[in-house]
Amino acid sequence: MKNILLNEDLENWFNKKTNKLILERENISEEFKYHLDNNLSITDNIFRHGSEKYFDIINEARELHKKGFKFDDFDTEILESDAGEFVKLKSGKVVALDFPFEYDNILSEAEYQGKKVELNKPKAGGSKKWYVYVKNPKTGKVKKVSYGSPVMTAKWNDSKARASFAARHQCEKKKDKTKAGYWACRAHKDFGKNVSGRYW
Repeated sequence: MKNILLNEDLENWFNKKTNKLILERENISEEFKYHLDNNLSITDNIFRHGSEKYFDIINEARELHKKGFKFDDFDTEILESDAGEFVKLKSGKVVALDFPFEYDNILSEAEYQGKKVELNKPKAGGSKKWYVYVKNPKTGKVKKVSYGSPVMTAKWNDSKARASFAARHQCEKKKDKTKAGYWACRAHKDFGKNVSGRYW
């Protein structure tokens, strides 16, 4: 156990040193500098979800990532996805990849059964432990996804329990945001306290 901790400390030191050297060579925007100075992850983007500036931050971080800048596992997952990339449909609409909205109407608000709701913002409560509203990119409809057993206790800081959960639920394969499994595999990020690293 002691050796594992020493290795983690050494890796953290090396990552900080690498990041510092990269930042000394690169020109970064004031907005991205704000993220760094305030220890904000890419997932805690200071700009409106889906706005042009929101994607600028992701793309700036992606360029740094390509140059060796070390981000945490959550940010790395985003930076290695298609988030921030755009395609134009035959209809003329521009769609952001890995983002379930048409770009000319990208807002984090939507309507579900007649009431305004926030999209992709998990909350506690509902019929299960947590719930989240998502927009199905195939139908364009908003869906409420409930997940998590209300009677089970999450053991996010127990590495064996965490690995067991990830293996049972095949978390690494969960990519569909309209499914409960996707959100359950990421619940530790949304609701955990001092949980280091990714679930798998």
